[in-house]
Amino acid sequence: MVDVLVTAKAPWYTPSRLRVGFTQARKLPLIPITLILVLLVIPAAFADVIAPHDPRAGGLSQRYIPPVWEEGGTSNHILGTDRIGRDVFSRVIHGARVSVIVSLIGIFGGGLIGVTLGMMAGYFGGKLDLLVMRLVDITLSIPSILFALVLAAAVGAGLYTVLIVIGYILWAYYARQVRGEVLAIREADYISRARVTGASHGRILLRHVFPNVINTIIVLATLQVGFVILLEASLSFLGVGLQRPSPAWGLMVADGREVLVSFWWVALFPGLAIMLTVLSLNLLGDWLRDRLDPKLKQL
Repeated sequence: MVDVLVTAKAPWYTPSRLRVGFTQARKLPLIPITLILVLLVIPAAFADVIAPHDPRAGGLSQRYIPPVWEEGGTSNHILGTDRIGRDVFSRVIHGARVSVIVSLIGIFGGGLIGVTLGMMAGYFGGKLDLLVMRLVDITLSIPSILFALVLAAAVGAGLYTVLIVIGYILWAYYARQVRGEVLAIREADYISRARVTGASHGRILLRHVFPNVINTIIVLATLQVGFVILLEASLSFLGVGLQRPSPAWGLMVADGREVLVSFWWVALFPGLAIMLTVLSLNLLGDWLRDRLDPKLKQL
């Protein structure tokens, strides 16, 4: 019998880095990323440059000017003005900055608390795990709007009320998700070997456990940006969130609800900004989950 040696042929060419980068870029969700950049990131970063008017300044002589394409519209106010003459386009742009600031602070605060408690509960187990999970159950059982109304009645409405409500709600989602991941990670062989070598619990959590849950945290944070924007807009719409004359999207929708038939542009454009931003963030979060979760990753 003659042994046949089979050798694998190398590809006849090596793709350039530019081609590889282009191939990877084609897999990105370009429409959601573009909408996020146009509606959220760029306006939040350059609101003072892009906005043609002061979002808080107006005049009764300029009230309820229609958009530029409507009869009576002017290029000075391309999306029209509201009931006291403030430029709707400028307020929508500055509203993106408000949404980004609230989202970053709220998600960071809630995530820091939730990830810390979730890792400790999943790693140590026992009474600590039981206590944290019961707190999570209690937190998730209380409606967020009801909690916001009670908190606003106790300490007053405003930015701090919104941040407290967001942090109060989000920490429970982080804690529950991270705790479930850590329950499986703590049984891994490399965790046992780290214990045998004398590594402290803090070192194990930071060097071995946390890097294995970071993908989950990133996906969860991305998905929760849209949730936070929607929650902040809802609280502002109900009057327990940011207060006038702050250019928040929820406040703009609330200002236009009573004149929606006659002066539809006051509520329509901030409402569209909320809808498209939240939809794009959810689509981006789903894409990140598919890419970062090894169980869902397409081979």
